[in-house]
Amino acid sequence: MKTATLTILILLITSATILAQSPATLTLDTCLARAVSYYPQHKQRALIAASKEYSVEAAGKGYLPQLAVNGQATYQSAVTEVPVRIPGLAFESVAKDQYKIYGEVTQTIYDGGTIHQQQRVQEATAEVDDRKLDVDLYKLRERINQLFFGVLLLNDQIEQVRVFQRDLDTAIKSVEGAVGAGAALKSSVQMLRAELLSQQQRELDLRTARAAYVQMLGLFINMDLAESTVFVEPPFAALEDAIRRPELTVFEAQRKALSVQNDVITARSIPRIGLFAQGGFGRPALNMLSNDFDPYYVAGARLSWSISGLYTSSAEREVLNVQRSIVDVQQETFLFNTMLTLRQQRVELSKYEQALQLDDEIIALRAAVRASSNAQFLNGVLTTRDYLRDLNAEDLARRQRSLHRVQQLMAIYNYNTTSGK
Repeated sequence: MKTATLTILILLITSATILAQSPATLTLDTCLARAVSYYPQHKQRALIAASKEYSVEAAGKGYLPQLAVNGQATYQSAVTEVPVRIPGLAFESVAKDQYKIYGEVTQTIYDGGTIHQQQRVQEATAEVDDRKLDVDLYKLRERINQLFFGVLLLNDQIEQVRVFQRDLDTAIKSVEGAVGAGAALKSSVQMLRAELLSQQQRELDLRTARAAYVQMLGLFINMDLAESTVFVEPPFAALEDAIRRPELTVFEAQRKALSVQNDVITARSIPRIGLFAQGGFGRPALNMLSNDFDPYYVAGARLSWSISGLYTSSAEREVLNVQRSIVDVQQETFLFNTMLTLRQQRVELSKYEQALQLDDEIIALRAAVRASSNAQFLNGVLTTRDYLRDLNAEDLARRQRSLHRVQQLMAIYNYNTTSGK
């Protein structure tokens, strides 16, 4: 009881936790761990533990002496009479209205393990609930992955925009010098400045999206994340093909619970032995021929055996077998669907590998074209519009590679999340 009370107290204190300060760096593992710890549903674990402790303790009360108080008032059509007639001696007839109030104390000596099995049922039920909670919390990983890798992708895109802006700024300075010397038109500078403003607007949009991602992630991990927080890119992890998802522990816990219920059926069919003591006040008391209100008591041992379980135990066990088969089918279905998802994710990973190889080739070609265009543009051979076209083409190629690289990294972690690594 004290442990359960302490658990609930800790739960209440945890619910009032203040947002932690922003760290200098942040890793994916830290986000995953904190997201589970601070997610509101995590508080349910303490409640499950407290509920189990209370239930097991309540079931254990069956080992303590049990007290019952009863009372009754009856009227009966016939009473006990003395069949012998003795001249000169008359026996008082027993009244047909009779009254009794009594208390009875019973102490279980042997119950066939029924109370113990009831405690096991409560523990097994709590175990199933606890494992289901693990499944619900595990689903957080996908959401945290999306937010964390979303921030990484936006970081790369912002950096690409800055590189593009630096190229534009260099071109503007060169063209401004040419305009001053009368070798270029002022409209060329205006076109470049307009493109620079467009890229600054694009950077603003990316920063706004990043701020939204960071804010949502901060709520999940209970941190007030600053814009300066560095998100550490996780390494490329090895792929895990073995399925170790928490759903498998749910199926195992359900089988254990069914096995305990089978033991309960067995325990119900075993005779019980106990002691009892009964004391009360009534008319008649133990002397059935007396019409007086008298106290009385009775004490002894009692054997009870309910044989009704013998009729139903076979059917009840068949029901448990069916339920066990249902759990097996559910596990088989889950494994099949998980394997199917893993194969689809494998195909996706292969796609990103090929895409990155093509991206490198495309970037090399676009960079060569842009370098040539830059020289021609500075020499006045290429128009500003054509130069911006080649510059945008290289920028797009680099952004595509950045996107594919982060998508590949995210796909690897999603794959391991699906397998349960």
